[in-house]
Amino acid sequence: MVHEINVEELQGLVGKEIGVTDWHTITQESVNAFADATLDHQWIHIDRDRAAKESPYGTTIAHGYFTLSLIPYLSSQLWRVKGAKMGVNYGLNKLRFPAPLKVGSKIRARILLDEVSEVPGGIQAQSTVTIEVDGGDKPCCVAQTLARYYI
Repeated sequence: MVHEINVEELQGLVGKEIGVTDWHTITQESVNAFADATLDHQWIHIDRDRAAKESPYGTTIAHGYFTLSLIPYLSSQLWRVKGAKMGVNYGLNKLRFPAPLKVGSKIRARILLDEVSEVPGGIQAQSTVTIEVDGGDKPCCVAQTLARYYI
């Protein structure tokens, strides 16, 4: 369920979990498409046979930055900020990949709103996005994201 949140309401949500997304399956086709788009064709991502033989994971794994790039898609399942002319990704304060993301796994995002501050022309929201792996002991990605909403 997408929460439509007014810009004025954001401050009241600081310290609260926005929600948890549906599960999303990571396919080899999507990993290959990312490899093609970024020119990062390292065998651990795209060569299933070699990964099965040589990788400690026994299969191909998604690029860390591929996982990161899914955050806008996953976030759009949870919230939309109303009352802003536009919103932009402003950057990251912290990014970690604590566990590999094996192709074929299911992931979901858990989002916590950490902080809201004023910036020229709008507001900035800092969130912690944790990408969980179905059945995993650790998340495959934890990112402290920054978004700006211009009013």
